Amino acid sequence: MLPGTATPEARMTPDEYAELDATALAALLRKGELSADEVHDAATTALDAVGPRLGAVVGERFAAPLEHAADGPFAGVPFAIKDLIVHAAGVPQGAGTRLLGDGIPMPADTHLMTRFRRAGLATLARTATPELGFNATTEPVATGPVRNPWDTSRSPGGSSGGSAALVAARALPVAHANDGGGSIRIPAAACGLVGLKPSQGRTSPGPDYADPLLGMGVEFVVTRTVRDAAGLLDAVHGHEPGDRYLLPDPPRPYADEVGTGSRRLRVAVCTTPFSGAGSVDPRCTEATEATARVLEGLGHEVTRAAPELDAAAFDDANLVAWTSFLADGVDVLAAALGVEPGPDVLEAATLACAEHGRALRAADLYAADRVFNATRRAVAAFHQRFDLVLTPTMNVPNTPLGYLDQDDPSRDARGWYDHIFSTAGFTALSNVTGNPAISLPLGRTEEGWPVGVQVMAPYGDESTLLALAADLERAMPWDRHRPAGGSAT
Repeated sequence: MLPGTATPEARMTPDEYAELDATALAALLRKGELSADEVHDAATTALDAVGPRLGAVVGERFAAPLEHAADGPFAGVPFAIKDLIVHAAGVPQGAGTRLLGDGIPMPADTHLMTRFRRAGLATLARTATPELGFNATTEPVATGPVRNPWDTSRSPGGSSGGSAALVAARALPVAHANDGGGSIRIPAAACGLVGLKPSQGRTSPGPDYADPLLGMGVEFVVTRTVRDAAGLLDAVHGHEPGDRYLLPDPPRPYADEVGTGSRRLRVAVCTTPFSGAGSVDPRCTEATEATARVLEGLGHEVTRAAPELDAAAFDDANLVAWTSFLADGVDVLAAALGVEPGPDVLEAATLACAEHGRALRAADLYAADRVFNATRRAVAAFHQRFDLVLTPTMNVPNTPLGYLDQDDPSRDARGWYDHIFSTAGFTALSNVTGNPAISLPLGRTEEGWPVGVQVMAPYGDESTLLALAADLERAMPWDRHRPAGGSAT
């Protein structure tokens, strides 16, 4: 059934559903060319088709979508929420850990969940996360591994790997994700998606958090198209009473940036990990260099340059932030449940990191904050010379399942941190600085896997970032590529 040719008997086929991004689905629903029922049927059919193969849905998918606005800009568009941080009233949250069993029903919506509902998104499921989100893959002991639809022997990335796998398999056009060190961009790169991490404070972390992960944690979504990322950011951005950050609204809607083309920009290209960890696969370097050549062809000024950072101090500070946040989360949950946080309910690396975080002093947090302050100011000064920074998203296109085993007892906290970020040495910088960054699927390996390229903009400037991302989407189109290993079609 093609748009504009609906008949009472016609139903949308799986292939037709898979072709439509969230913006297109919303437009057809708004015009009455598709009904909410047939979109729901197509989405649930697709979710059920890929569920057993990918392992991305936690528990059972919902029998009916969660309540949502019928007049929102994305009314009726199928959606899922990651099983971490954002939560919906009455829906269990398990956070990928045996500590929470089958999940604890949440008493209320988070602020962003309320905005997702107001946008009209029809939430159908929870998606898998690694234990407490501390991994660059999604293979928790609690719910089992999630598989990459491009190659089901490979990881979909993490920690938003469940959401990314479903969107890449075209079971959903969009799904919730969050990012404290790359957890939107890493799975977007591994699964061939658009992964926008907005600026710190652009979306509300409340009411549960003020500065999750010492300010590094940010909530948004993964999408297949730049226009979906822009339109959804228009729909859900903004502060709530009590939020710590108050960013000015963009000068015009983000969706308007997608069709207008970017101004001439100064772009710095860097292919050496900011964290100093790990080597970089030549395929990731080449995808970045190919993108730089396209940008030069579009008239931008491209220079090889990088901000000067103390990589060792940066990693030490990140380890403090991650392990202290993990220790606090484990201890609060364990105390509330009356459970001892031991190896029967926590994976080995999680337990080691929580123990490390528990042993830190208050002075360690202030020392880490001094490093973060120096890093933010160095990057802000760098952005006085360059409008954008272009890098690989990951050190590798993806990892095999089992490579990032969070239940490996041989790694202490530092060993676990180094192991994760040896695969993703480019993403954590923008979490520390709060800058917006986006991963785009601009490369392809000989096996057919996608390769992500990252672009980072100055704090608060999603407008420039999305305008350039849309230019690259037109110049280097990726939507003609589709995974074969776990597709709903």
